[in-house]
Amino acid sequence: MTIDTGAWPDGLAVAQVRVARPTDKLDEVVAFYRDHLGLRELYRFNGHAGYDGVMLGLPGTDYHLEFTSHTDGSPCAAPTDDNLLVLYFTGEVHMYDAVERLAAAGHEPVPAENPYWTDNGALTFADPDGWRVVLVPRPVF
Repeated sequence: MTIDTGAWPDGLAVAQVRVARPTDKLDEVVAFYRDHLGLRELYRFNGHAGYDGVMLGLPGTDYHLEFTSHTDGSPCAAPTDDNLLVLYFTGEVHMYDAVERLAAAGHEPVPAENPYWTDNGALTFADPDGWRVVLVPRPVF
């Protein structure tokens, strides 16, 4: 297996990656990812064409999540238990720092749909909308 860890391919000069989804529980979702999991709040907006939103991410602004809520409602139940955000940590100690923050806020691990995650020491949590976040103790590559 060959793994290319270099630059983006020619013709795909991507500068940032954002994963965005709506929610009717914006404050709860932001608290889960920012306060309990530990992502940084990068930007917040209110009243933009009926939308409020928050962008959360890793250090820098290259990779981030955006959560939005619309004044007319933004229902967003997770389609399946295997729609995942997977975060790979640099070791078990760092992963368990996040697990302890989540536990202190009342979030308990949920069973992983795919046994691969449990077999590799990962823990899965559901955010307030039911979307799953998998915490893995070490990188794959």
